Amino acid sequence: MKRNTGRAVGIATCQTAFGWVGVAWSELGLEAITLPSATEPEALGRLPESSGPLPEPPKGLDVPALLDKLRRYFEGEPVTFDEPLNPAVGTDFQRRVWLLTREIPRGETRTYGQLARMAGSADAARAVGQTMARNPWPILVPCHRVVGSDGSLTGFGGGMAMKRRMLRLEGVPVAEQQLLSGFKLDAPG
Repeated sequence: MKRNTGRAVGIATCQTAFGWVGVAWSELGLEAITLPSATEPEALGRLPESSGPLPEPPKGLDVPALLDKLRRYFEGEPVTFDEPLNPAVGTDFQRRVWLLTREIPRGETRTYGQLARMAGSADAARAVGQTMARNPWPILVPCHRVVGSDGSLTGFGGGMAMKRRMLRLEGVPVAEQQLLSGFKLDAPG
């Protein structure tokens, strides 16, 4: 579902080895990144609506370079995403969790509980799970690197097969058992 940011947003798409990815930005930073979609119209449909003329990207955001990095990422190349995110998106807790998630290195995972403790709220694993579900910048804020307390793959907006595929792309060994057990967990952990 599209959200209206109340700001003018620019949008762009690129085709990757996993499908079409869309990006949206405002003068404040990146507003959204989509997970790969089968078609360009589907990716565009997941981006926020604009409420004004096309904005200039903010300092530090080179949209063509970002699109190139997204293409390279989905080809398996290690890339660093350091583009500015809109700092006005989310609550203080969500922003802390997204920042911590952004720091998870390629090829590693963290649990919802670990992120909750790192964010200063040890009992907030469920809130971390909800924060991951509301992540407007998947890939740049690599929520696919967040797993259940037993290492199982749990909720992911792009589906479990996509999460497994992205983790394998990054060199994280993911067994079929982990994928299947992820469907059985009731709570992030």
